[in-house]
Parts: sequence; structure tokens; C-alpha cells
Amino acid sequence: MALVAGTTPAVPSRNAALALGHGAPPPKKHLGFTLNGEIYAIAIEQIKEIIGFRPMTTVPMMPAYLRGIINLRGMVVPVIDLARRFGQDPTPVGKRSCIVILEIPLYPEMPEQRHTMGLVVDMVNAVLDISPAVIEPAPSFGINIRPDFLHGMAKIKDKFVLLLNIQRVIMLEELNALRSLARKDV
Repeated sequence: MALVAGTTPAVPSRNAALALGHGAPPPKKHLGFTLNGEIYAIAIEQIKEIIGFRPMTTVPMMPAYLRGIINLRGMVVPVIDLARRFGQDPTPVGKRSCIVILEIPLYPEMPEQRHTMGLVVDMVNAVLDISPAVIEPAPSFGINIRPDFLHGMAKIKDKFVLLLNIQRVIMLEELNALRSLARKDV
């Protein structure tokens, strides 16, 4: 395409491209879960499995939000109490409480190096298809957690779902401390 000084090339607007079906990213799957009455979601590619709540071994001198460690088929898995991480009271264990097992990259520049860990949640709700077009920025007020812990929020069926940024929730330094813990035997 030749450009003439003083003119701009004809570029379709984003809305026009979306209306034609061009450039609209497909929805991403997220695991929706409830914690203290709020609905959260994590990108499904970070989820390894979901297991029932089970007793844990407590580890002295670890952050208060580290609920303990479990032995998952011979692997030591640190388990985070997400409510405590958010500065709330510990998650009470109920009939539907479970542990969401994640595989998280240790370093953004090396995504193949992954660490396994668990999150205690009140209950798992469903797998949600969330289109990037419905994701809004995280609000800076009116929520019970730090805004930097969120990728954003999406409105699904008249309810807001808070999309967690797991890399922010589990800081790199803390993740490395948990990784060294996982090298020890249960």
C-alpha cells in the first residue's frame, strides 16, 4: 500500500473488526470458585486438579497464609489459605471446601519451570468461558483484596467474577521459599 503525505491508510476500527468476526480473541476458560461469599476465577491452564480438603502438616516459621503441606502422590505440596493471603480470617472448613492444585511458572521468562501448590477455597463453582471483551480493569476500591492481585473483573449472569493474577498473589520470593520447602520430605 502506497502512502501519500498527509493521508492515513484506511484501517477498520476495532468495533468494525469485531463485528466482522476479525480480531476478536476467543473466550478463555477459567475455574470459578467461592471464597468468603465472593466469586473468583483462575485461568484453567494453571489448574492441575481439584482435591477434597484433607489434613495438613503445619510448618513452623512460614507465612501465616501457608496453611500447611500435603503429600500428594509422593509430592510435597504447600497449601495456601487464600483468605488469609487476602488479609481475611482463615477459611473455615466446610462440606464443600476443597484444595485447588495449581502449576505455576517459577519465573515469567522460564514458563517451563513450574511449581505445584494448593489453594484452599470454600467451594468450586464451574468452569467459565470468559471473553477478553467482557473483562474490565480491577477497581481500586470496594473490594476485599489488593487490586494488584487481580487481572480484572468480568460480569457473568449479573454477578461480578474477580479474575486472580496468581503470580501477584504468590510473590516470586515467597514462591521460591515454598519451593525450597517442597524439596524436603513430609
